[in-house]
Amino acid sequence: MNRRNTIAALSIVVLGAGAFLGHLGAAEQADDNGPHSSPGTYLLRPMDLVKVQVFEEPDLDRELRVSQDRSIVMPLIGTISVKGRTVRDAERLIRDLYARDYLVNPQINITIMEYSPRSVNVLGAVNSPGSVVIPAEHPFNLLDAVAHSGGFSRLANRGKVSLTRTYADGHNENFTINADKLVTGDSSNTWTVQDGDVIFVPESVL
Repeated sequence: MNRRNTIAALSIVVLGAGAFLGHLGAAEQADDNGPHSSPGTYLLRPMDLVKVQVFEEPDLDRELRVSQDRSIVMPLIGTISVKGRTVRDAERLIRDLYARDYLVNPQINITIMEYSPRSVNVLGAVNSPGSVVIPAEHPFNLLDAVAHSGGFSRLANRGKVSLTRTYADGHNENFTINADKLVTGDSSNTWTVQDGDVIFVPESVL
């Protein structure tokens, strides 16, 4: 094989590996919008408790919850929709609204004081099926969710656990996961769960 063909072959291998790893990364991605997201990328959610501070204007500071329609109310500027906005987006929006009529070069800081509750449903062959709250303190994966549901039952088919995920645009995606590989550490994906995920553990066929 000449040098040009060798380079072309290596390029194909690298591109293929990149696509494969990209797919794994998309599946592994935690709550694209979980508490572990950076402040710049976290999308504000209903029931988040936020502290909004206006630099050198303490009378305008507020600690409040995002409403079910994803809005907050601030002095002077009134109701502000934060739907589809990250923390940083919301800061820029509030800054612009105050700068338009009330303040000169306002500086806005938003801090998440308390994240809204997030949960995953674990169904099927586990000992205590039902809803499991995802803790905000640390990442939470599929095995954690099963453990909080009492663990696999003796009839569980751990090689074919299904996970159904609903994305922001409304479409669903289903994954089949070999939980035995997660237990032994043989999987490259730990399957960090996201709010609204549904995990179903089938029974083994006797």
